[in-house]
Amino acid sequence: MGLFREHEAFLPGLGPADQTALLALGPTRSYAPHTTLLTEGEQSTHVLVILDGWCTVWLDTERGGKLILGLRTDGELIGEMAAFDGGRRSASVSTLGPVTGVVVAGDRFRAFLSARPRATSLVLRQLTERLRSSDRERRALASMTVLRRLSGTLVELADHAGRAQGDSVTISLPMPQHELAAAVGSTRDAVAKALRLLRDRGLVRTGPNTLTVSSLGPLRLLAGADL
Repeated sequence: MGLFREHEAFLPGLGPADQTALLALGPTRSYAPHTTLLTEGEQSTHVLVILDGWCTVWLDTERGGKLILGLRTDGELIGEMAAFDGGRRSASVSTLGPVTGVVVAGDRFRAFLSARPRATSLVLRQLTERLRSSDRERRALASMTVLRRLSGTLVELADHAGRAQGDSVTISLPMPQHELAAAVGSTRDAVAKALRLLRDRGLVRTGPNTLTVSSLGPLRLLAGADL
């Protein structure tokens, strides 16, 4: 589904001197859970370098819900597209839990990139990666069932934000069921039905604010083919 980056995050990809220079360009701020950092359609050009925590990148849907396009975490950059072209924000970004980040004004960020070809290359790779991910997302929404998309999303979450406990993996992200539905690109009721099926098959276990994948192997197979 492509919720996570395929390559190294922006900040770790810079050299130590460039990291220090970038983080000195703006204030460090802390945000509470479920705070909207950027709003789709707004006219602003600053960027945020995430130092700690998780954010969702999302769009409003015509049904009144939302579609989560990706998850961003430590070292990742958000808001860079508007910093480049001065256009309106193409998506909204909200915190899942507590988040700390450095806010850099758009003009300062552009000046930083103009003096550092390595940083510019990382940003261009990031933009290209997100475009490819968007293409895959459209294909998945058009051709995959909710069960298959849910299975793929759970595999991604387990691989990138899971904690192994024997043969099972506990997903530690604070994602309630409506956020999981937004990540799958479906309704909460449809995702609840698919999740119940996975529970009945013994592939996942759910509890208050927890979700554990009991066996990743079969779930990976389901991500490629439905029951």
